[in-house]
Amino acid sequence: MTTQRDPIEEAHSQWVRHGWEDAADGMSMVTSLVRVNQLFQERIDAVLRPLGLTFARYEILRLLAFVSSGAMPMTRVGSLLQVHPTSVTSAVDRLVRQGHVERVRSTTDGRVVLASLTDSGREVVAEATAGLNQAVFEAPGLHPQQIEQLTDLLADLRAAAGDHVARGSARASRSSPHAPSRTAVSNCQKIVGCPSI
Repeated sequence: MTTQRDPIEEAHSQWVRHGWEDAADGMSMVTSLVRVNQLFQERIDAVLRPLGLTFARYEILRLLAFVSSGAMPMTRVGSLLQVHPTSVTSAVDRLVRQGHVERVRSTTDGRVVLASLTDSGREVVAEATAGLNQAVFEAPGLHPQQIEQLTDLLADLRAAAGDHVARGSARASRSSPHAPSRTAVSNCQKIVGCPSI
């Protein structure tokens, strides 16, 4: 019976063997992050694929559902999700074809095009969110303290890479028994940047 090897640990050994000791730990970290992303993407896809969604389209629906009007300028969607306008347009096009989103003109500025959530979009994003919460977000595979530590470390990585990272607000809400749930706050801050929560 053969013992299964950890390919990332094996790659680390190869890096050291080839004289790249200074990069070996960083390579292991980055490769581990890429692999964890793949593993989570499989779990996410298992929930979203039956609903005809990708994670990118889900994020747009969730973002629109967070807004009381259910509508937002297309440019704002791209800005909040930190994706290129072309990617937003492509994803919204697909959501329009699926009947989950409509494009409408702003009533205050006719030059502005809004992505507006339909009843179908509200239903599918509610179902998708319930599925993701149960299958992925509520049990990601770490204890709560580890989740907090990893999230903080990832925030450090994001900040070092030039990403805007809100510091402290989510942490403060974790310690207050009357604050909104940590998941609601972090999701809203990540996706929408909600200052009111």
